[in-house]
Amino acid sequence: MKGFAMLGIGKTGWIEKERPLCGPLDAIVRPLAISPCTSDIHTVWEGAIGERHNMILGHEAVGEVVEIGSLVKDIKVGDKVIVPAITPDWGSLEAQAGYSMHSGGMLAGWKFSNFKDGVFGEYFHVNEADANLAVLPEGIDIADAVMLSDMVPTGFHGVELADVQFGDSVCVIGIGPVGLMAVAGAALRGASDLYAVGSRPNCIEIAKEYGATDIINYREGDIVEQIMSKTHGKGVDKVIVAGGDVDTMAQAISIVKPGGIIGNVNYLGSGEYVKIPRVEWGCGMGHKTISGGLMPGGRLRMEKLAKLLQTNRLDTSKLITHRFYGFDKIEDALMLMKDKPKDLIKPVVIL
Repeated sequence: MKGFAMLGIGKTGWIEKERPLCGPLDAIVRPLAISPCTSDIHTVWEGAIGERHNMILGHEAVGEVVEIGSLVKDIKVGDKVIVPAITPDWGSLEAQAGYSMHSGGMLAGWKFSNFKDGVFGEYFHVNEADANLAVLPEGIDIADAVMLSDMVPTGFHGVELADVQFGDSVCVIGIGPVGLMAVAGAALRGASDLYAVGSRPNCIEIAKEYGATDIINYREGDIVEQIMSKTHGKGVDKVIVAGGDVDTMAQAISIVKPGGIIGNVNYLGSGEYVKIPRVEWGCGMGHKTISGGLMPGGRLRMEKLAKLLQTNRLDTSKLITHRFYGFDKIEDALMLMKDKPKDLIKPVVIL
C-alpha cells in the first residue's frame, strides 16, 4: 500500500509498505477523511519525539472498516467509523488506574504516527476495535467528524484538567483549533468571563462565536498585563493552555488566582524546561495547580462527542477552512499546516 511518511527528521515523502495485518481484537480501516495536525509538524520538523524512519504520519481520521479480527463483536466490515487519535490498550494496568492514554508507558496510548504507522496510508491498523472505534452516526458530515478525532477531545480535556465550573472566569491561551475547542468547552461548562488569547482575525471571530467574551491580542501588549487590567488585578479562576512554548506556563501562573487551576494540553515540541516563576507561584505555596494531560481516547468518548454534533450543541465545521479532495492531496494539506497561512484553522482531505 501507499502512504505519506516521515522519512527522518525534517524529511517527508510517499512510500510503499505492506498492508497491516489484523489481530483477533483489531480492525483494518480505509480512510475516508483525514486531517493533518500541528503535532505532525512538531514530530517531523522539530523532532519532538525523536528520530522516526519511514513512519506513516497522521492520527486524525474517519474511515471505513475493511477487515475485523475474529474476536471483534460490535464493529462490522463496512462500518464508517470515527477514529480517535489516542487508541489505548484497555486491559493495561494504567487504563485500570484511570489513565488509559498512558497505557504501556507515558503517552503510549498515542500510537498513530508515534509507535506505529498512522492514518495517512491507504489502510491503517486499529488495536482493540470494539473499544477504540465509534460508528459514525447518520447525518454527520465526515469532515466535521474528523474534528472529533483530536481537536475536540483535546480542547475539551483542557477544560476538564482546569476543572471549569459554572461562573468561573477562564482564560484560554492559544486559539488555534484546539484552543477554539477549549473556548467552546469552557462555555458549555458554564464559564462566565471567557478570555481568548490570540491574534489571527479568523480565529478571533470563531472564538467569539464559540463563547469568548474578551479577546486578548498578544501583539497589542503583554497578555499578563492585559488580563490583570481586565480583572482589576485579581486574575482568573482557571487557565487553559492550548498554545505557546515553554515560556507560556509562566504567563499562565501569573494570571491564575491562588486556588486556581491551569489545564495544559499544549504539545511542547521543543525546549528543555518549563519555567515556573517563583514569586508568582506564591514561592511554591500559592495553591496554583498545574495539570497537563494527553486527551483520553476510546469509543465512549467519541460517541459522546458525536452526540454534541447530533444535538447541535457543537458545530465543528467552523474549524475547517480548507478542503482538499483525493489521496494525493495529503502532502499539500500537511504542508499547509506547516506553513500556517493567516486564513488557516484546519485543513481536511476527503479521500
